[in-house]
Amino acid sequence: MIVNIALLTVTDTRTIDNDKSGAILVDKITKANHKLIERKICKDNKEDIVSILKVWTDHKDIDVIITTGGTGLTGRDITPEALEEIADKHIPGFGEVFRTISLKTVGTSSIQSRACAVLSNGKYIFALPGSSGGVTDAWEGILKHQLDINHKPCNFVELFPRLKEK
Repeated sequence: MIVNIALLTVTDTRTIDNDKSGAILVDKITKANHKLIERKICKDNKEDIVSILKVWTDHKDIDVIITTGGTGLTGRDITPEALEEIADKHIPGFGEVFRTISLKTVGTSSIQSRACAVLSNGKYIFALPGSSGGVTDAWEGILKHQLDINHKPCNFVELFPRLKEK
C-alpha cells in the first residue's frame, strides 16, 4: 500500500538545497514506494508550524506528516509544542522507542531528543530530530516498518480507516 506523506523541515538555517535530513527522508520515502505529496521548509516559529500542519491535516490526500528539526532543548526548538496545539491523541511509545534506538547510536545524548508523535484529524504526525542520524534511526527503526502494511503483528497503516472513528 502506498502511503501519502508530507514532509516539513523546521529550521532557521537550511534551505531545500542543503537540507540533508529532509533529503534522506525523501530518499527513504521513495525507496519504500510511498508518495511524497508535499515538502516544505519553515523557520522555528510555532505559529508557522501549526499553520502548515493544520492545512496538511485537512488535506484529503495526505496520510502521514513527518517533521524534522526543532525537537531539541534549545529555546528555538518548539516543534513538540506546535504538535501539542493540534494533537487529538499522543503516541508516547513513538518517542520512547525512538530514544531506545537512538541510545545505541548516540549513547546517553538520546535523552536530549524530544522526538514525538501525535494523531491530528485522523493523520499521523511524527516529529523527528533534525540530524541525519536521528532521521535515519527513526525511519529505519520505526517508520519503515510501521508504514508497511505487511509488517506484523500490526502497523500504523492498517489503522488508517479507523483513525477518525467516534
